[in-house]
Amino acid sequence: MLKVALSIILICFSLLVKAQHPPVFPAMTTDSSFIKIANLNISLVKYSYKPNGVRFLVVHDNEDTGVKAGFEYIRWSGGELIDSQYGGVRDYTFNYMSDPYRIDPNAIYTQIGVSTRLKKDAYSSNEVEKLILNAGKQILDFYDPKSTGYILTLHNNADGGFGISSYLPGYELSSTADSVYINFQMDGDDLLYVTEPRLFTSLKKANVNVILQSKFAENDGSLSVYAMQNNIPYINVEVQHGHLDENLRLIEIAIAALKEHGLIKNEGKALQKDNLGKTPTQ
Repeated sequence: MLKVALSIILICFSLLVKAQHPPVFPAMTTDSSFIKIANLNISLVKYSYKPNGVRFLVVHDNEDTGVKAGFEYIRWSGGELIDSQYGGVRDYTFNYMSDPYRIDPNAIYTQIGVSTRLKKDAYSSNEVEKLILNAGKQILDFYDPKSTGYILTLHNNADGGFGISSYLPGYELSSTADSVYINFQMDGDDLLYVTEPRLFTSLKKANVNVILQSKFAENDGSLSVYAMQNNIPYINVEVQHGHLDENLRLIEIAIAALKEHGLIKNEGKALQKDNLGKTPTQ
């Protein structure tokens, strides 16, 4: 009887998680991978429509403008989006052996990052750090940057907090940036963040706010640091919550930069039928 009850709970949880961002049009398909960190359940949902080499990753579950913009791009151009779903909040929060823990899911991709950024009691368990690092590995395995050749993330921020000015000399993130280019006609909260000079150059020419990460950036466990350590080109599209049109515009510019340098290799390889049952050539 207990097993039946537990099964029902798990099924209901799975349906609830999947319902958080349902497919936005009938031809979109989904695939899921599930992660467990102690008593925290995380669902990675991959939304796909005409996969063509473009793949987005969303690691925070409270940054829905990026998800909506990614869906809009996929609706018209095809691609895939992997969305992390764990309750509509920013951080992972869970209990292990009755002790509370909290960590930003963009801090779980290196050992040093987990050790320094895990919010915990003075005497934490090494087992917890192993669980978190394994979660980061599962996210990377599901996104599979080896197949894409890059990592393309979508993030959102709040008005007037974190933005392009945070990386200027004298500000808190200045040591993170090698170079900063500002288009003063843009909102300072809307920007692109990259790890490779060639991508920075292309995006600077596109006249958008862009930051090139320093090779000496602190190892904070983030995906950008992981990507740099592993020589994986990385672009983050970072836009203020609610700036949907700008989010979509910066996505298109980011993808154009990846294409310019031959980093999106499978474009046009998978040709699928559209909603009317016809291929684009018919």
